[in-house]
This record gives sequence, structure tokens and C-alpha cells, in this order.
Amino acid sequence: MGKSNALTCPLPPELATKLHVDPVAIDSASTDYGNIVHSKPAAVLYPSSIEDIQILVNSSYNCPIPFGISVRGNGHSVNGQDMARDGVVVDMKSLREDKNGIKIRVSKNHLFADVGGEQLWIDVLHTTAAQGLSPVSWTDFLYLTVGGTLSNAGISGQTFLHGPQISNVYELDVITGKGELVTCSKRNNSDLFDAVLGGLGQFGIITRARIALRSAPTKVRWSRAFYSNFSDFIRDQERIVRGGQRDVANYLEGSLVLDNGTPTEWITSFFHPTQLPQIMSLVKTYGIIYCLELTKYYFIEDIEREIDQDLQQVFKDFSHVPGFIDAKFVSYQEFLTRVPNAENESQTHPWQNLFIPQSRISDFNVGVLRDIVLKRNITTGPVLLYPLNRHKWDAELSAVIPDEDIFYTTSFLHTSGIDNWQ
Repeated sequence: MGKSNALTCPLPPELATKLHVDPVAIDSASTDYGNIVHSKPAAVLYPSSIEDIQILVNSSYNCPIPFGISVRGNGHSVNGQDMARDGVVVDMKSLREDKNGIKIRVSKNHLFADVGGEQLWIDVLHTTAAQGLSPVSWTDFLYLTVGGTLSNAGISGQTFLHGPQISNVYELDVITGKGELVTCSKRNNSDLFDAVLGGLGQFGIITRARIALRSAPTKVRWSRAFYSNFSDFIRDQERIVRGGQRDVANYLEGSLVLDNGTPTEWITSFFHPTQLPQIMSLVKTYGIIYCLELTKYYFIEDIEREIDQDLQQVFKDFSHVPGFIDAKFVSYQEFLTRVPNAENESQTHPWQNLFIPQSRISDFNVGVLRDIVLKRNITTGPVLLYPLNRHKWDAELSAVIPDEDIFYTTSFLHTSGIDNWQ
């Protein structure tokens, strides 16, 4: 590495040779999936070991004027969170691709996996499923790093039942702000453990996580139903969530179908293409159609009919639009990998994720979804909206959630051109 005015302290020689200041490295670390914020670091570290990261952090800690350090997992922050202006970005991809990190080690007898913070959840799925096991809590998109989602929360349709990913971790290895590598759990160094999970990277760098596993299902009965009435939509979702029983559903999410915001492929990938005119007619009539999506997992081939009958009974008691319900059987891995790894560098992703108290969700529907999103015709991507159980979250962790038993998460997953994201 050449001399940098930004890094005010000399770095150990063995580390300096692993720092890159070439334009390709700097440009790569200056953007993210959001493609909105662009901030250049002084250098990018491609670590060949966990010790390299420790040395870097310790060097900054001991420097009279510490330099900023940010960790980049797979570059999927949306507002520059993994950038370090005039500092150093640690690109964890090098540990993953060079296989010098913790990797993924499954303990089948003890039902856990030790996973490097640099590892992708898609690889955790493949590795654990090969041994008939699986984590219980996921994100919708699996091309994210373990350290990245555990530094946030990690939520999806399984969260109402099993809690977020941060509630399904037994133990961590963390590099602290002094560069020390500390093992922590609920029993040992619990303050650090609680702070790091959901701590947005402010309290340490996750290098290993011990993740809870259970037997992996064989297949999934995947169903969707449409609603024209918001009150019916949330009431039926909350009936499932308040029950909190996997014999009703293992996964639950809700979403919006809008005239300009919902890709046709999303509808026809599930409903038959011949139903598209009827569905869009519903959207034209009501402005917004709400979609309830749930799954039921199963393990034995010969109970498909029983699962199908159970789900039919569930929907029989719901208030969805008659005739607008469909279902299909898919493999467990096919369901979890339903969101592809498709990126377009010419687009921006001004995503917004919110937690909303249950007591205000109807106001949110009227004031935001109908009075802003619908009237201004601004939606250019999926909008998710589904309830979560507060008691499935560990209140001692850093993640902040509404102080109500049931609260909602909503995600505006917009896509736009480079020049019109605002």
C-alpha cells in the first residue's frame, strides 16, 4: 500500500501488503446494493485470516487519531452502511472465496452449525440440508452473509413462529473495538453477545456464529390468497400469528398488489396466466389488493393430501376474495431459494424497512399505503406487510422493536434508475 493521508498511523508490514488502493478495489468498496450513497475509503483490506482483521482494528484503536473501519459482507447494504469514508473497508469475501475463514461446520448430534460471519446463507442452506438439517429462521433473500443479517435482525415469514435469526444463535466469536477476539454467549460475556446481535456492527465484528438447527422438511405446501379488504387481511394474518403454532403454518407473509408496482411475473409465477386479467381487474377496482402468503412444511411424502386438506380448512375460515386462492407443492430448498440472485448495477434500490405497532397499522394503511403510495403512483417494486410476535424476540438484544405484543414489518423494495431514485 502506498502512503495515505487518511490513515494517520503506520500499519504493521504484514498487514500493509494486504491492503489495496487500486481504483478497482476502491470503486468496488465505494458503492453497495442501494447504489445511492458513494463514499471512497482510503484502502480495502482483503484479509487472509481472522487475525488480519484483529490487527487492523487494534492498529486503529492504538492510533492517536483512529481511522474508520467498515465490514463488507456481500455488499447488500442500501444506504452506505458498509462504507468507510477515508478509512478501511474489510471485504469479507476474500475469507469466503479463499476458504480461510471459519467455513460451515455442522454438528448433527448437537443440532447446531458453526458458521463463519463471511459465509452466505445460501451456502448454509446447502451444507445443512445435505445432512438433513436446517436453521429455522431465514431471510427472503439468501445471498447475504451470516454476519450481516445477525448484525441487523434477520426476518422473514418464519419469524412469527421462531423469532428472528438473532434469536436463534447460541454463541458468537466477535472482534471487539480493541481488536480482541472474544467468544460470547448467554452464559459467557453475555453483555457483548446481547449487544452485537442486532447491534448494526457498532459493538464488534462477527467472525463466527453457532446457529440452531432442526430437521429439514422435505417439501412445502405454498399458498397465496387475495384480499380486497384491509381489515380482513390483517385479521386473518393475526389469527395465525397469535396462535403461533406450526400445525397451522410454518411461514406467513403479506404483500400488496398494485397496478404499477407488482411485476406481472410475480403473479403468473404462482397463479395461472389466464387468471391475470381477473386479478388486474380486481386491482383496478380496489386500487390495492392484499396478498396473504403462507406455507406448511412436511416431511413424509404420503401426507400431501392431509396437508392439502388442513390448508383448505384454514382458508375456508378466512375472508379472502372467493376464487382467488392458489397453492402448489415445492421442495423445501426450492421455496427458500425463491428469490434469485439477480443484480443490475444500472439501477438503484432505495429500500425502506419499518416496524409498526399493531395499534397503528390501520392508520398506516390509510395514511401511507392509500394516501401516498397509491395516490402518487410511486411504487416500483414489491411492498411487504406482515405481523410478528414480540415474545419471539429476545428483549435483551440490541434490536429495537415496538412495545406491543403484535407488531408489523413493512418493506418498500423499490427499484429505480440512477437519476430518479428520489
